[in-house]
Amino acid sequence: MTRRIARRAGIPPFIVMDVLRAANKRAATGADVLHLEVGQPSTGAPVLVVEAARAALGRDVLGYTDALGIPPLRQAISRHYHERYGVDVDAARIVVTTGSSGAFILSFLAAFDQGARVAVTAPGYPAYRNILSALGIEVVEIEVGDATRYQPTPALLDKAGRLDGLIVASPANPTGTMLTAEDLKVLADHCARRDIRLVSDEIYHGITYREPATTALALTERAVVINSFSKYFSMTGWRLGWMVLPEELIRPVECLAQNLFISPPSLSQVAAVAVFGCRDELEANVRRYAANRAVLLESLPKAGLDRFAPPDGAFYLYVDIGHVTNDSADFCKRVLAEIGVAITPGIDFDPSRGSRTLRISFAGSTETMAEAARRLGAWLKR
Repeated sequence: MTRRIARRAGIPPFIVMDVLRAANKRAATGADVLHLEVGQPSTGAPVLVVEAARAALGRDVLGYTDALGIPPLRQAISRHYHERYGVDVDAARIVVTTGSSGAFILSFLAAFDQGARVAVTAPGYPAYRNILSALGIEVVEIEVGDATRYQPTPALLDKAGRLDGLIVASPANPTGTMLTAEDLKVLADHCARRDIRLVSDEIYHGITYREPATTALALTERAVVINSFSKYFSMTGWRLGWMVLPEELIRPVECLAQNLFISPPSLSQVAAVAVFGCRDELEANVRRYAANRAVLLESLPKAGLDRFAPPDGAFYLYVDIGHVTNDSADFCKRVLAEIGVAITPGIDFDPSRGSRTLRISFAGSTETMAEAARRLGAWLKR
């Protein structure tokens, strides 16, 4: 019997999920846990979405759908771009996926051959790096920091040598920083001149605290744009996302989707059509995130944690704890074990520099944020 394991399976873990497992194990013993590790809203799906799902369960067969998604949902997404951004997007270019994760897999397979060089930022979302590596694509990490507000620039890209692709996120995970419309346009133009495929991760659009985010679709038709129903739309466990593709990638992605996924979850698709009519409920969530952000921006410095990226959007703080420890993994384990606060070590987002950073998710309740900051402050003083 062979015990061989494919090399592509040797990617690092998604550490935040390991932290979640440890937190759930602690909670199972009856101990309390404050969840500041996972990037998911603490609220469920909006009321109209749940009602639509209940109705569909009673009337629909809920079998396979078109691989690219049901027409009513693709059309609703198209209207969303017109209403929110003033951008007209043909529904034929919209592909509904099994979460944004499915969109990353499909777009990376369609756009990049094995051996292609694709740039990602460090710190950055670890699944970019890990999915690309599993597919045999060379990951080119661009170290970013305060000087560029944790975002890539053409100068940094040029230093990386020849590139076939670039993944940008605005707002970004784990830093919450954003590209201005001007900066995104500069990147898009740079990619066009260098024949670099731009992939714009826009899953935190809608969750911003100063200026609204700019979609790459307002600046170029060449980018692959990826979004999700998990964050702003508060449908994390429904596993539904979408992407907008350039014309030449539509049929290749469709063929890949047919074989890899058959179709996205049908119940989730039917229910998601209703989410675009839930703006008041969704905006109330964003106001709560803003309140949580304010609590942490005031209380964390008092606790001695005053070095973090400017959180312009999303629901994260990326905190430098180098003055406290150079072992963020051990720090996070101790914080969970001793005071019941679950947070994520920075090594998940930046393998080379993350031992001195951590990510705090403020997607939960305002009361949870206040209590977590109180516990951290008392613990650090000890």
